[in-house]
Order: sequence, then C-alpha cells, then structure tokens
Amino acid sequence: MIIREWRGRAAPTNPQGYPKHFRDHVAPELARLPGFLGASLSKRSVEGAMEFLVLTRWESLDHIKQFAGADIANAVVEPGAIAALADFDDKVQHYESIEEI
Repeated sequence: MIIREWRGRAAPTNPQGYPKHFRDHVAPELARLPGFLGASLSKRSVEGAMEFLVLTRWESLDHIKQFAGADIANAVVEPGAIAALADFDDKVQHYESIEEI
C-alpha cells in the first residue's frame, strides 16, 4: 500500500471551508477511482492558521499515476480547494506502508 501525503492551510476566518470541500467533493470523487483504498483528514493550528493534512491510501504507484498523472509528486488541487485555502503544498510525498497494527 502507498500513502500519499499533502498539506494545505486555511486562514483563521475560514477554518471549515476545506473540511466541507473534502467531505462534499474530494472524498466522493476519490472513492470512484480504481486502486483508491481510503483517506484521512487531520488538522492542527500552526502560526495563526489551520493546517490540514490529507493522507490517501492507494494499492500501487500505478494507480496514483492514473489519478495524478506521470509526475506523481505534483499535488492535485481542485479549484474548490484553492478557494477554501490560504495556501497549500504544490508537491506531495509518498510512503510505502510496511507495517500496520
């Protein structure tokens, strides 16, 4: 299993904009993709902003390529997410899961 990590930050005036976008748009769209295994959304307060951490789980790098394109290090950020965030990472990280408890 491959874990894809991405982060975005919201202004304190709009802390619920991205979680709503995630629930209403991102999660349903990801659920339809081949090889998608699940996702989690976490948050923390950082320097006056709300930072969101999105971890998606995939069967393989090939499935991620079908979702993200040939350069899987590029973030896939929809216009609705851009509107809900003050800034976001344009690159992602990938991790191979080696053990779960």
